[in-house]
Amino acid sequence: MALSRVCWARAVLWGSAATPGPHVSRKLQLVRCGLAWGAPRLFDLPCRSSKLHLSPKADVKSLISYVAAKTKVINGKYHRFLGRHFPRFYVLYTIFMKGLQMFWADAKKARRIKANMWKHNIKFHQLPYREMEHLRQFRRDVTKCLFLGIISIPPFANYLVFLLMYLFPRQLLIQHFWTPKQQIDFLDIYHALRKQSHPEILCYLEKVIPLVSDAELRWHMTELCAKIQHGTHPTVHDILALRQCFSNHPLGMNQLHALQMKALSRAMLLTPHLPPFLLRRRLNTHMAVIHQLDKALAKLGVGQLTLQEVKSKLSCPSCYTTWSCFPSTTLGQGAERTRSGWHCPAAT
Repeated sequence: MALSRVCWARAVLWGSAATPGPHVSRKLQLVRCGLAWGAPRLFDLPCRSSKLHLSPKADVKSLISYVAAKTKVINGKYHRFLGRHFPRFYVLYTIFMKGLQMFWADAKKARRIKANMWKHNIKFHQLPYREMEHLRQFRRDVTKCLFLGIISIPPFANYLVFLLMYLFPRQLLIQHFWTPKQQIDFLDIYHALRKQSHPEILCYLEKVIPLVSDAELRWHMTELCAKIQHGTHPTVHDILALRQCFSNHPLGMNQLHALQMKALSRAMLLTPHLPPFLLRRRLNTHMAVIHQLDKALAKLGVGQLTLQEVKSKLSCPSCYTTWSCFPSTTLGQGAERTRSGWHCPAAT
């Protein structure tokens, strides 16, 4: 009897492969039947119920949603605290946060455009107008951000960068971080800077009139300078009649002097403090981009632009880039009134 109990215990606890005796086998069968019909099993306990246990993914999602909700509540309280106690700082903080969001949205859009260009083997000049303009503006914004990042690399230089950004926002910050008042003031400043360079450009045009070999071209050049001096906008035909002068000697890009290129750079809001060969190269690149934008805008059609886009193109800081796409037959008298309201001499 003792030996049978030992064999039965080994069979139950260790699952022995040895064949028990007939008495032991009978007891094992009775135990199994009892477990099958009435005795509770380990896997049937309430603590192992699947209804009370969440999956790891559900736990992570619930934790993330809880943290996001708490963060949103804390952020709202922080904004209300700043608005009540530090209103001026709160305005700057709001502009900075919105600027970051807009810049991040621009970066994602530029990434999608570049991915589409790489996927379909599209060049920059083959893009639609809006995508071309977005990439052009985003490149200029990234250049400013990279400059700020480089000068903030030395130790403790980031505090100096913050001070410089506060003192010189027009030079160091992109337009996303400008206040509404700064946007209006900076547009006037840009307009004044270009306006200062126009008399110098006109003076160079008058100086090269005797160098024009064709008598008819000399007469057209004299009439063009006279119209501009009297405040009259030249027509498209007046400018196209002088195309030969600007493609060859004496007003071709390769024949311009350093002072002439510096004046043109100031008129296009480009830095004139570069060597002559770099100025010539940068002007050529800038003119090529302007020409591609004009062609894309002409292909799109001025009537397809939104009201905000038309205002941005007719305002002084941007009108020189797309002036050729706004003849009087397309936009009508409304565009002429907008131009004259800005007193824009960009047609020179």
